[in-house]
Amino acid sequence: MTSDSSGHTSDDADANPLGPTITIGELAARSGLATSALRFYEKEGLLASTRTRGGQRRYARSSLRRVAFVRAAQELGLTLGEIREALASLPDGRTPTKHDWQRLSRGFRATLDARIMGLVRLRDRLDGCIGCGCLSMKSCALYNAGDRAAKRGAGARYLIGDPDVG
Repeated sequence: MTSDSSGHTSDDADANPLGPTITIGELAARSGLATSALRFYEKEGLLASTRTRGGQRRYARSSLRRVAFVRAAQELGLTLGEIREALASLPDGRTPTKHDWQRLSRGFRATLDARIMGLVRLRDRLDGCIGCGCLSMKSCALYNAGDRAAKRGAGARYLIGDPDVG
């Protein structure tokens, strides 16, 4: 018998190596992630497990695909919050299918396009601005006299897209 975090129990099928569940060690070996990363994903609501009577985690085999989805989304630069939101949009918390990935990845495009534009802007201004709006004493009088950028808020105002206030 296994029980999940809400106390529900189910039959324990882990005696069969081809059964529907795998251990955290097996999931780690197959996914290439450390067990601590898998526990972190679980804590963050990206992954779910059940527990044996002895308290050991058991994961559905489909968790391999779910972990692959999370890792692919992270490679795209998505935050765990954005990934959690995407996974929450799936019915009954199911593992994403190919069709789901295609649908969700279309939604990721706007986020990726904004990040690409930010990187291009950073690249194009890298030689002229230190990125703070500006901390360079030589350039400050030219690009940010009187620290005008500070009125727009903290951070690298010009690099995050604020127009030059010259």
